Amino acid sequence: MDFESKYEISPVATFIRNHNFKRVALQFPDELLKDSTGVVGALRTELRSSSQADNDMKDIGLYVMADTTYGSCCVDEVGASHINADCVIHYGHTCLSPTSNLPAFFVFGKAPINASDCAKHLCNYALSSAKPVVVLFGLEYGHALQDVIDASTAVKASLCGDTSRFELHFADVMSQAMIPEKSSETSGQSGLLSSSTSNGDCVDAVGKTYRIGGLHWSLEEGLNMEDYSLFWIGPDNSAFANVVLTFNGCEIVRYDATENKLLTDTSQIRRILKRRYYLVEKAKDAAIVGILVGTLGVAGYLSVIHQIKELITRAGKKAYTLVMGKPNPAKLANFPECDVFIYISCAQTALLDSKEFLAPVITPFEAILAFTRGSEWTGKYVMQFQDLAALTPVGVEIPEKEARFSFIQGAYVQDPDFQDIDDEDENEDGALALVNTTQTALQTRDKDLKIIVKGTAKSGVEYFASRSFQGLEINGNTNAPEPFIMGRTGKASGYSHETSEN
Repeated sequence: MDFESKYEISPVATFIRNHNFKRVALQFPDELLKDSTGVVGALRTELRSSSQADNDMKDIGLYVMADTTYGSCCVDEVGASHINADCVIHYGHTCLSPTSNLPAFFVFGKAPINASDCAKHLCNYALSSAKPVVVLFGLEYGHALQDVIDASTAVKASLCGDTSRFELHFADVMSQAMIPEKSSETSGQSGLLSSSTSNGDCVDAVGKTYRIGGLHWSLEEGLNMEDYSLFWIGPDNSAFANVVLTFNGCEIVRYDATENKLLTDTSQIRRILKRRYYLVEKAKDAAIVGILVGTLGVAGYLSVIHQIKELITRAGKKAYTLVMGKPNPAKLANFPECDVFIYISCAQTALLDSKEFLAPVITPFEAILAFTRGSEWTGKYVMQFQDLAALTPVGVEIPEKEARFSFIQGAYVQDPDFQDIDDEDENEDGALALVNTTQTALQTRDKDLKIIVKGTAKSGVEYFASRSFQGLEINGNTNAPEPFIMGRTGKASGYSHETSEN
């Protein structure tokens, strides 16, 4: 494939000129960093040829960014701010999450695909499926969408003649340009222009328009996504996992464009959903919660942090906010007091495989399920910030003073806010009233089930004080200062106490 066509040199130059950007940051993932010098050279040549004066070209600065602070799929606004960039040109795989401040232009790349072979597998699957089929794909295959549509139309006619036997609905790629509105708000929720509002993931939107991972499509009147089957074109990556979790009620198959074959077994991806439910149950027993900030550029991240903090406080737990870049087991091991971590990140990087971590790492949606009393998981899974803001978990009303059953500990557990009796009520009558209330709430006659595990929420300071090892104690148990010892003086080549043979 032509180098300039693959990296869309001409559209990028047009975007820079039309908005009169002077300092442009070019963000590359690690796998594309080898082509960064070629892209810069081609882009300079294109800008120079299209500029009316050489002075216009001299004023434009191109800066290559690599080793992003967080996930490479998001726009690194933190790194771009170090050079006071006016915009960011993002190359490679992207989640297309809306930015907070900087304008961005996304170059998805153009992965090779056999359109005719893909169309054959698509039509054969549509014939065997009893539901209409929605075709989703990785953004790197968006350039071949029209070829797949044309090939599918030809194959569809040759297979059955009557084109009404099955339905195909193709998703479309959103705009590559994203221009956030300039806002004085400091909450992290910056508005977006109408041309880039659709870049945020949104499920079950008004008018049955669905958006996820840079794709959007519409459904027929009166139908939901559960009435459709999904046909994914692309690799088994984070974007595909996001689709599987979000639309877990649909039958999903994947076409591997590199091997030209259709894969119908998605059990490995669906096992992720079962593990996420286990992590939700484990998070319910947490006393100290760490909030991991995994993005500083996605619009709305700050409001989600405030929402999660209020949720944790209402649940009677202690929360600490941590900013550490890309999390790994070694980093999180420095905070052993945290029983669970909540990762505030984009939809495609929020699902961390925390099997090697000392404490589980969950998403904000899972935190809402875990820390909201009486909430029940209906199977719906939400990943995007915009959907979390208005999310109300479905559940039953449960009194705050009722003990809950922990599937991890196998017993009833008292949350920290369960014991809220005043000092004057801590007498025999008050204790008896508490026992009667608990027995009524449990609604059981088995004496073994009446044993309640008391949950104690400690702060980080209390956890440190209770540890057996607290670091080196220089002075021991005495308050006397250590004796002062004179060190060496002079230069390293010959200290004052060293005698020279000369």
